Amino acid sequence: MSINLKGRRVAVVGGLRTPFVKAGTYFKDLSPLAMSTHVVGEMLSRYGIEAESLDDIVWGRVIHDPRISNIAREIVLDLKLPARIRGYMVSNNCITSAHAIANLADAIAGGRSQAGIAGGVESMSQAPVLFGRDASRIFLEVGRASSLKHQVKALLHLRPWHFRPESLSVKEPSTGLSMGEHCELMAKQWQISRQTQDEIALRSHQRAAQATADGRLTAEIAPVKGIDRDMIVRGDTSMEKLGALMPVFDRSERGTLTAGNSSPLTDGAAGVLLMSEERAAREGREPLAFIRDIQFAALHPDDGLLMAPAMAVPALLRRTGLSLRDMDIVEMHEAFGAQIACNLAAWEQGWKDEAIGAVDSAILNPLGSSLAVGHPFAATGARIVTTLAGEMARRKSRYGLVSICAAGAMAAAMILERD
Repeated sequence: MSINLKGRRVAVVGGLRTPFVKAGTYFKDLSPLAMSTHVVGEMLSRYGIEAESLDDIVWGRVIHDPRISNIAREIVLDLKLPARIRGYMVSNNCITSAHAIANLADAIAGGRSQAGIAGGVESMSQAPVLFGRDASRIFLEVGRASSLKHQVKALLHLRPWHFRPESLSVKEPSTGLSMGEHCELMAKQWQISRQTQDEIALRSHQRAAQATADGRLTAEIAPVKGIDRDMIVRGDTSMEKLGALMPVFDRSERGTLTAGNSSPLTDGAAGVLLMSEERAAREGREPLAFIRDIQFAALHPDDGLLMAPAMAVPALLRRTGLSLRDMDIVEMHEAFGAQIACNLAAWEQGWKDEAIGAVDSAILNPLGSSLAVGHPFAATGARIVTTLAGEMARRKSRYGLVSICAAGAMAAAMILERD
């Protein structure tokens, strides 16, 4: 699937996010809605946006709270924004906010919208607790009971084992394997060494630490609870420290994926402010970049669960008439160090599509990425676009490439450009 923005140009005016923190720590008491409204509210304030000028809020999440079916609309109402602002939710694993951006960009290019905010949120700290089907059936009977007598009768069917919660599974429903287990298979197939994976992780932490120290990463953060930086970045890590970690998905001597070269479970929210070029010009705003084009791709999990970027990026470059050499910055989501290495190899060698060449490590994730910063599933796409657009503006770059893999064997690719 591709989205070719042939209508009005869509400007990335700005982006903002919470700090990203390890699940179960600093934000464990913050709801996804609270993190989301914080980002949207702060974005309106920071960029001086009149709420009346917004048309849409498109927001996503992956771990769903059944009590809030449409978090985007609740952001509008929670912030007491004009009720006419349309808000709707999207969800597609790690490319969720890439879809949110694509949907909003398509609406702006097509003239259905002038300005809006797209993004996503994830709270792994507040993942819903599930009960088994038998317990759920009994609780539903209690809820539907018309009298206390019938409620008690239904409750008498409960047994001690019914109260054992079932944690959300991170396994692929179609294969029964987790993303990490799938990535181990990819690493073996593509012969990606443990050292290569650890080197990618080390570089990510070092660059993220530097970008935090010099203010490039903190510039895109709206502090929360006194926290003004990503709390997962470890600037003092080393190959020795990373090498001491044990494999977590394949615990045999052949395992290579560890907690150090895999992205952590993370809480956070991120959003991107998009406008038509005309609206931005009318308001005297200088866009960070423009969205040139967007591509989505999918393959069978047996071919490599996280290998769809090897299809999405070549297809996007081919359709736009651009090459990998034209890209000044390449932002790849770091689900795992092995996933980065596998897709880089596929781009260079050719795989299910033609070879597109090698990526210079100097332009790859220059501010670090998900291994160091963190990966709140539905927020990652908006975080990457924010980081890329900001760095392109600082460097006055011409082109930037986004590549994001996702569970379900899917991917998103996006090209940003500047005049």
